[in-house]
Amino acid sequence: MMKITYIWGLLLLPICATAQNENLKLKTNQSADKIENKVIEWRRDFHEHPELGNNEVRTAGIIAKHLQSLGIDVKTNVAKTGVVGILKGAKPGPVVALRADMDGLPVKERVDIPFASKVLAKFNGQEVSVMHACGHDSHMAILMGVAEVLASHKNELNGTVKFIFQPAEEGPPFGEKGGAELMVKEGVLSNPKVDVIFGLHIDAQTEVGKITYRPGGTMASVNDMQIIVKGQQAHGASPWSSIDPIVVAAQIINNLQTIVSRNLNITENAGIVTVGSIHGGNRSNIIPEQVEMMGTLRALSTDDEKMIIERVKQVATKTAESAGATAEVKIPFSVHYPVTFNDVALTSRMLPSLQKTAGSTNVVLVPADTGAEDFSFYQEKVPGLFIFLGGMPKGKDPKKTASHHTPDFFIDESGFKLGVKALTNLTLDYMEMNKK
Repeated sequence: MMKITYIWGLLLLPICATAQNENLKLKTNQSADKIENKVIEWRRDFHEHPELGNNEVRTAGIIAKHLQSLGIDVKTNVAKTGVVGILKGAKPGPVVALRADMDGLPVKERVDIPFASKVLAKFNGQEVSVMHACGHDSHMAILMGVAEVLASHKNELNGTVKFIFQPAEEGPPFGEKGGAELMVKEGVLSNPKVDVIFGLHIDAQTEVGKITYRPGGTMASVNDMQIIVKGQQAHGASPWSSIDPIVVAAQIINNLQTIVSRNLNITENAGIVTVGSIHGGNRSNIIPEQVEMMGTLRALSTDDEKMIIERVKQVATKTAESAGATAEVKIPFSVHYPVTFNDVALTSRMLPSLQKTAGSTNVVLVPADTGAEDFSFYQEKVPGLFIFLGGMPKGKDPKKTASHHTPDFFIDESGFKLGVKALTNLTLDYMEMNKK
């Protein structure tokens, strides 16, 4: 009889453990409801006082003070202005990292709200208006909320949470290092070693109450490029005396379009080759000596990224050579982010957590996005999952709402509570799956 009782006890252990986790999640969800107004207040303060990449001094100070007030161990000045908080649970378990980005953009706000930004700052030597035109203010406020919720249940946590508040996601000032790449180089994923990382991004084209996701390549790699075409200068009236770099540049641009249409397997992934600027000459009657082109390359797998880079170099140099000119190609010129790759097994394991949090019909599989995110630098080192949180008011048309990085960018704050719950539940469920 004692043996049977012992066996039944062993069988019931996982059930009890699951019940304990569900009870903890119930309590943290209630905590998230209670602090919703605080999260909105934090967001509005950040929105009214945005700071550009590597200059998030005021922002970092507010975050550090809040984390310290919760009893979280805090390290500041990580990768310039970054803040890292470590919350050690009472029980052993995995280390879960949660990341939010901090920087604003050189955009002049046009939204009519009481907390609209009027901030001016220097950007690459010029005075610019500054705005949180991508939602990083929301990300910080949500993660501050998650920190408060989890810290209040510290004694029930099966593991450690590392809160990463990262500067310069949009890129550091020209000539500086920054962002996730520098955070990784400075050891943010070590001491203690991170087992998994979760992140979210507000989306102005997804309705409030919904979460979208994609396993595998979810956001594109980005490489900027510079192509300098060198020819031979001549009078515009005697083009036969020249090697015209403008004509060569035009041919290169046309030929680059065949990379996506003829070299990329579009049934597997998308890709982008865009020339965004072209500069050459200063008079109508002078054929210049050289032309400079700048552009961006996007891919959704490392193999496609390598292929596109190789083909751009080949197309540009060989097209120029065929005309008697030369082409110097630099890729990347100043910016490179890897593919934002959601670990497939991790995404599958964590999907039920998201579905239970938001409701299964509100968690939507979406196509890949050719935008880029430096969250990818963390995912190169540890398994990661990056999701999108709805921020568009209900009933709006996503095709007509202002997109990210624009003066009219607008976010419905009623969706923040779901963001707090999603990151909290991902953390608790991962800890439950991997507790020691």
